[in-house]
Amino acid sequence: MRKRLRKHARLARYVIYKETLIDFKDHFWTFLGSFAGIALIGLLNKENFSHTDNLFLIGSFGASSVLIYGIVNSPLAQPRNLVGGHVICAFVGVTVHYIIPNEVWLSSAFAVSLSIVAMQMTKTLHPPGGATALIANIGSEKVTSLGYLYVLSPVLSGVLILLLVALVVNNMTSHRTYPKNKLWYKIWKRRYR
Repeated sequence: MRKRLRKHARLARYVIYKETLIDFKDHFWTFLGSFAGIALIGLLNKENFSHTDNLFLIGSFGASSVLIYGIVNSPLAQPRNLVGGHVICAFVGVTVHYIIPNEVWLSSAFAVSLSIVAMQMTKTLHPPGGATALIANIGSEKVTSLGYLYVLSPVLSGVLILLLVALVVNNMTSHRTYPKNKLWYKIWKRRYR
């Protein structure tokens, strides 16, 4: 019995290790894409804000970079989910902040929870979107004072930059393709593949 358990444990470790193993080429393209995407957003914003108040570099973009450059074939990393998830969550986050302005704990909980449901209903589930909604409620005074402009800039403009870089970098090589579904932009079709 003990010998059999050890054999299964070794097999499980091997399978888990093998499934998470990524070759050097993927490491290179992941680094290049995430570096270019985040650097481009920061560079475009460099002259307008100080280091501590860099509005265009919101934390949820780092998590999105993990998905769109590191796990390119994940359903959560596809363009529809990336753009739709962030924009919907930013809109929900700002709206909740206007409705419940002084209770940060309550507005934060509502914003994240409503954002998740809105992404599920629109089939745009993108986990970093929850952070985008949260930032609309707990962000600095400059962030919260943006109001609905927060949806357009930094969220939509930053997400479009990340998407453009992902489209270029992830398709520069033959072993990576992005997006997984080449008809991702056809959101008006009833049956989305």
